[in-house]
Amino acid sequence: MFNLPVQTKYSLAPLLILILSIILTLTEPMSSDLLAYDRSQLNDFQWWRLITGHFLHTNSAHLLLNTAGLTLLWALHGQYYYMSRYLLIFMLLCLGTSGGLYVFAPQMQWYVGLSGVLHGLFVIGAYFDIQNKFKTGWILLMGVWLKVIHEQIFGASEDVAQLIAANVAIDAHLFGTITGSSIILYYFVVNRIQNKREQND
Repeated sequence: MFNLPVQTKYSLAPLLILILSIILTLTEPMSSDLLAYDRSQLNDFQWWRLITGHFLHTNSAHLLLNTAGLTLLWALHGQYYYMSRYLLIFMLLCLGTSGGLYVFAPQMQWYVGLSGVLHGLFVIGAYFDIQNKFKTGWILLMGVWLKVIHEQIFGASEDVAQLIAANVAIDAHLFGTITGSSIILYYFVVNRIQNKREQND
């Protein structure tokens, strides 16, 4: 039987993110004016937008899609995160995704949504599956990278673009995946160092 990680220590962080996203959706368009990833405003040192833009959505369908993704990842991998770890990783993914857009995708003037961060969470969850000897982790890890590469070559789904009433930010998916991969590389190196120390003790 599949046991969901419903304990507060595993579920509170994604729940808070979901609640904040809903509140900000209800306060549109003011929330987007103040908080969206907006390149011109970032150039004026409104750096909080690197994080806050990920909590916003173009419409209700966009919010529902990202809510479904957040919920699915919680169901698959929520047991790997205590609240502090989840929030730290989430913020790093926000910064990595937005930072990647700012530096390497100057054509992206405006962006909202969780999809880039969700791609990063997918990568990290797959790594934790691998660490726990679940072979499906390798399938998930390769699958997300194949999806991102396919998007970079062939573009995003037109159906999704119509649903969310905006262009699908495939570069956000790319930078979220790269940031997630960087985080798992850090975990991999730290684990190797710890294992060597234990062997030498």
